[in-house]
Amino acid sequence: MSNIYFDSENNSKSFELPGARPHYNPDRPGQVEHIFLDLELDIPNKSFHGTCTISLNPVRSNIDKLTLDAVDLEINSVKINDTEQTFDYDGNELEIYLQPVTTTGQQIKVAIAYTANNPQRGIYFIAPDEHYPDKSTQVWTQGEDEDSRFWFPCFDYPGQLSTSEIRVKVPHKFIAISNGELIHTEESADGKIYHWMQKQVHPTYLMTLAVGKFVEIKDEWNAIPVTYYVEKKRQDDARRTMGKTPQMIEFFSQEFGYKYPYPKYAQVCVSDFIFGGMENTSTTLLTDRCLLDEKAALDNRNSESLVAHELAHQWFGDLIVIKHWSHAWIKEGMASYSEVLWTENQYGQDDAAYYLLKEARSYIAEDRGRYRRPIVTNIYREAIELYDRHLYEKGACVYHMIKTELGADLFTKAIHNFVQSNAHKTVETIDLLRAIEQATGHNLLFLFDQYVFRGGHPDYKVNYSWDGNSKLAKITVTQILAKKDKNADVSKELFDLKIPIAFGYLKEEKPELINFTVRVHEQEQTFYFPLSEKPKFISFDVGNNYLKTVKLEYPLAELKAQLEFDPDPTSRIYAAEALVKKGGLEVVKVLSQALIDEPFWGVRVEVAKQLGKIKLDQVFDGLAVGLQDEDARVRRAVVEALIQIKTPESYKLLKSLVKNGDASYYVEAAAVSGIGDIAAANANSDEKPIGEKAIKLLKWVLKEKKGWNEVVRSGAISGLGKMKTSETALNQILKYTAPGVPQALRLNAIRVLGTISTAQSPVNLERILQRLTELSRETFFLTQVSVVAALSQMETAGAIGILQSLADQTPDGRVRRRAEEAVQKVQKNIGSDKALKQLRDELDKMKKENQELRSRLENLEAKAKGT
Repeated sequence: MSNIYFDSENNSKSFELPGARPHYNPDRPGQVEHIFLDLELDIPNKSFHGTCTISLNPVRSNIDKLTLDAVDLEINSVKINDTEQTFDYDGNELEIYLQPVTTTGQQIKVAIAYTANNPQRGIYFIAPDEHYPDKSTQVWTQGEDEDSRFWFPCFDYPGQLSTSEIRVKVPHKFIAISNGELIHTEESADGKIYHWMQKQVHPTYLMTLAVGKFVEIKDEWNAIPVTYYVEKKRQDDARRTMGKTPQMIEFFSQEFGYKYPYPKYAQVCVSDFIFGGMENTSTTLLTDRCLLDEKAALDNRNSESLVAHELAHQWFGDLIVIKHWSHAWIKEGMASYSEVLWTENQYGQDDAAYYLLKEARSYIAEDRGRYRRPIVTNIYREAIELYDRHLYEKGACVYHMIKTELGADLFTKAIHNFVQSNAHKTVETIDLLRAIEQATGHNLLFLFDQYVFRGGHPDYKVNYSWDGNSKLAKITVTQILAKKDKNADVSKELFDLKIPIAFGYLKEEKPELINFTVRVHEQEQTFYFPLSEKPKFISFDVGNNYLKTVKLEYPLAELKAQLEFDPDPTSRIYAAEALVKKGGLEVVKVLSQALIDEPFWGVRVEVAKQLGKIKLDQVFDGLAVGLQDEDARVRRAVVEALIQIKTPESYKLLKSLVKNGDASYYVEAAAVSGIGDIAAANANSDEKPIGEKAIKLLKWVLKEKKGWNEVVRSGAISGLGKMKTSETALNQILKYTAPGVPQALRLNAIRVLGTISTAQSPVNLERILQRLTELSRETFFLTQVSVVAALSQMETAGAIGILQSLADQTPDGRVRRRAEEAVQKVQKNIGSDKALKQLRDELDKMKKENQELRSRLENLEAKAKGT
């Protein structure tokens, strides 16, 4: 599954919320051999009826009761081998009293006739309505984590694997896609029957059904059908977005040492999907928001990564199934790491290194801002809570560290062994450790103990100095620990790793590294390295393979050389970050030059970001050059940096970009959003009407710039949200929260209500709360998520009541958790009272004046040096 993430700055440090408890798989009454669903859909009435037949081999004799998961279904009858059975049903569990009791070795067939009316989860009926008359009619399922029980009775946990079969009757104009092979179709007067059979075992959460008026686009790999299903008119977008799938199947078959294991691979793009994608066995569902038009494809690789992620799950997750949710990192971490592997295959090593850095940062943001947890834990309220950045991005970083420890060849050998030994079986984390040791002889428990079975990562500070007399390089490495009381045992928090350190020299303008490896395991350690001459630069954790944060405290000359010459892009990025801490005109010059000379786009992106942090007027000229960069991703970063400058000059530059447009939607969106930001910062300047001009420009964008996924118009809404004192801006945003507004734009407008709320008048604040109260009653998952995101930014007690009632009423565990965390955040926001806000405003004013003085001083000094 590919999650849809929501950024969070919640600082509610415990992952385990009240009500969390240990979870275990239930006792097994036997082995489920086969599940057969025979259904008839009534699409207009959002209902269906049919029979679920479960073939079960009892594990022991004399079992007199079976308990199945079944939520909000209408159970009409239960038969075993054609004999009626008595049962109890409470709306959550179906208890069947077996007559006769079980006998070991004698299979039983449990046939449950049932009806589902307007189900709330598990199966979703998408249809046009008065607000969205052009919406497609579709039916699709989503089983992970434990939602299959909402559309058929089952043992709904991943530890049971069986074959499956779905026979479904739909109206003539629809097609129905499911797992495995289409073994039969049949026309009748009132509809069409599709009969699908999945002959390889899988868990209930991977059983799927997708129904719609789809166009089928055919491709293939090694004579295996590869198909893409999209709504009409999206054929070109489908090929553009998913066309590399056969290449990917070839790549992962090699990478995992196991030929693609299913009779077909289908990808179905559906509307209103609640995730990015879901890896149902042989039939992945994707959000139709991933479909790229020509312009979006210029600088959007997210869709390609999504396609790779879900495909990799066909091995990690589908062929090898986790025994319990607490081990979900095995599949989600590898699917996320597969994005890195595919990036390297397609775009080279630098792109892969940068991708991995962004995965690490994504996890670190959650660790810092939300909570710290072990990757493997069975203590939670609902399994879906585990689907976070620890599971995906940290999991990916752990796989990369395994590769680092073993080396590429042994890593491949270990992964091949793991996949081949566990194909069509369930696994836990220990099975991965065993497969590694079996294939390579390496015991990596030390790595898992530090990164998987406990929370956190090392935060390093690295100091370097050179002793010219003794020709010794001195490196001091400190592990920065969280503040604890004096009696706390810090040794439990320290990491014990062998870290490579290199000293860089230039030989004919090419970098040459001298490598050492040191064991870093204490809170502070100093290492001395005898070298024949002073190095040009220092590389800590050569290749940056270990998950960590690092602050480099090196002299200016060494950081400049590292930025220019270190072969590893991540090291160059760390050098840029360290340079900014030093500040001054010299650093502006170095970074401005790097923005032109640096060969790799990812480093140029980061250099632009760092330039934006320096409070000197001279930064503007350095950044302005970057707007000409041929890479749209760099231009976007340059725009975002220019927004930090917040001067009338940067406003003019962005305004012309908004008016003239850009080849990239994302660059335009960043510029549009920045217009509001800069206008808000200059509201009190001599140029009084800047706010009115900005609103006029943003209204023009909202009127004229419809396009792919509403990216640019969403930028305009975000820009209006920055104008926190403007009632006109608020009125515009409220307008776009109305039903009927395209979904992506509407969801952003809802989120932005929170942003604009913090400086509005009491009357307007009440209007915002009133609107969010109305919106919180909508049942669509993504609307609820946006409402929570808006409320979490507010600084009023009025937000807390809405959040609490949303937490009480939502059926979704993720929304509930987010709402509860948001309550804590709002309480914290209220704590930072008005006096503190005034102090902040004063400080900003002083910073601005200080910036002007420093810039003038730097210029005078530069002139003095020149003369």
